[in-house]
Amino acid sequence: MIPTRQSHEPGHRRKFLVVVDDTPECDRAVYYASRRAAGTEGGMVMLGILELEGVNQQWLGVADLMRAEAHEEMEERLAKYTARARQVAGITPEHVVREGDKAEVIRAVIHEDRDIAILVLAAGEGKDGPGPLVTSLAGGHAARFPIPVTIVPGALTDGELDALA
Repeated sequence: MIPTRQSHEPGHRRKFLVVVDDTPECDRAVYYASRRAAGTEGGMVMLGILELEGVNQQWLGVADLMRAEAHEEMEERLAKYTARARQVAGITPEHVVREGDKAEVIRAVIHEDRDIAILVLAAGEGKDGPGPLVTSLAGGHAARFPIPVTIVPGALTDGELDALA
């Protein structure tokens, strides 16, 4: 059973979920979600997903080191995008860092936080397609999410996003 969203109940507010990664288009998703959250008096959750393939096949000390380094890199990336959200919209997003398959982690975070009402992704503008996250989710995973998915074109400027947000 899909839990009902609580974002419009008293004491709750709608949250926009953004998956933070190292793609150039990630900034577009953060910008748009920040502006939408501020404009609707909502909140924002930045999700960092660590895909640590093969880490469990390493010696314990090596696996712990790999995991710690990945967490540190993700925290730095989240701090960078938090500063961006404050700059463009005056909001401070929540941070969540998880390990695992992207679609499964996104689904779990949405399930756990019933104030999350919209997943915001950005599509890349390069010749390689819309980007790894949009490509993987477009393969049917997004249809199983209990919330709408907004895909922001990566080529939009700040001004164009302001007009939309």
